[in-house]
Amino acid sequence: MMFRIICVTNRKLCSGDFIARLSEISRGGADYVILREKDLNEVEYAELAERALGACGERLVLHGTGALPLLRRLPRVHLPLAVLGNNPALRREAELLGVSVHSSEEAKRAEALGADYATAGHVFETDCKRGVPGRGLDFLKATAASVRIPVYAIGGISARNLAAVRGAGAAGACVMSGLMSCPSARAELEALRRALA
Repeated sequence: MMFRIICVTNRKLCSGDFIARLSEISRGGADYVILREKDLNEVEYAELAERALGACGERLVLHGTGALPLLRRLPRVHLPLAVLGNNPALRREAELLGVSVHSSEEAKRAEALGADYATAGHVFETDCKRGVPGRGLDFLKATAASVRIPVYAIGGISARNLAAVRGAGAAGACVMSGLMSCPSARAELEALRRALA
């Protein structure tokens, strides 16, 4: 099975044009681009999603409750476990459904609710969760082994630790700051792929 590289967005980390960066990431070979812009209201999110769709096409995955009104047009969504748990009928509306988990038990619950994949984290220390220790590779290994669906690592992932993440059983890895703030997204993606060679 191919190891997936997934971009999780944060436009505030992007010094240049955000949509141009998304286009570069998509052309550079990221498997998915999860549009995680949690500060936007539904109208703002919908406007950004429309522009991001033009840059990413089928690679674009919406994120969070702001994505729910858009599901008929863009049926690829990543949700917190609690949102899916409170509304399991969302499974029927999504062609691709991802869920964030933080334990093996949560991964099992996500799988039971019909998730296509789970992101597990945060694995390593990350600026997104400043001061909170990462859960580590043993956590990732246990979570990946607990379910049949793909588990993608998230949190502090870089070319330096990508091989270890794959070795722990992850089916892929999510990268945020590395792809948002680097000088060249294409070069960063190439470095990530080289780390897996």
